[in-house]
Amino acid sequence: MNKSMRMGRATVWVLALLVSTGFAAAQGLAAAQAPMAGETPFHTVSSHWPVEVGALVQSGFGVTEDRGSFKFLLAGVHAGKVLSNNYGPGFLRGNFEYAVEVFPFWQSYTPKFQREQCIGDTPDGAGVVCSAPYMVGGTFTGVSITPIILRWNFAGTRRISPWIQGAGGCVWTNHKYPAFGGPPYNPINDGPNSDTSVWNFTPQFGVGAHFFTSPRRSIDFGANAVHISSSSLGDKNPGVNASVQFSLGYTWWK
Repeated sequence: MNKSMRMGRATVWVLALLVSTGFAAAQGLAAAQAPMAGETPFHTVSSHWPVEVGALVQSGFGVTEDRGSFKFLLAGVHAGKVLSNNYGPGFLRGNFEYAVEVFPFWQSYTPKFQREQCIGDTPDGAGVVCSAPYMVGGTFTGVSITPIILRWNFAGTRRISPWIQGAGGCVWTNHKYPAFGGPPYNPINDGPNSDTSVWNFTPQFGVGAHFFTSPRRSIDFGANAVHISSSSLGDKNPGVNASVQFSLGYTWWK
């Protein structure tokens, strides 16, 4: 296992330990505190627009076409700033937040298959010259950043604040993602202009909730629908039309 892989897995374990420790604390506090002492940030937002910083792990799978065997694992940090007072009627009442997420550890686990690089333009393959078969697919490692997260935090209760969000970002991978091509030989898929890109964009939509273990600490749960596409930065753009990714995090509020 190379150094970057060891560092990435160590990052996941550290963040997972942090989250699990926070979750255990949440269970203890939930039993000990009824009701919670103090005010959560969303109940004092009119006098102070809070900032949040947290760590999270995220995992999921592809759900469309032939991407059901694609799996994902991410670990990183989230930072956000509430930019409004609480507005709205009834259960819709809440505030607007701008946030960013960075995942220095991003992996996608995909099926392996063999392909060839071929030169030729006859549909039947006559006269086509191909390289020896070589393996593609498998594990892709990268770095992801989501610089635009637009989130609506519902005021909720003293302990629970649901949220919805729209977001957009990008991911860089150590190999062109996803793997593409044959066999069997196809002049469209296996010619000299038939590769993907190491850069992909990640528009997404999500829902989730903050569970406050104290007025300035929360366990965070989320579910995101993530689209992965190179927008034709590569010759081909097979992408991942849709994936579902679940996140678990721990957040400090100021």
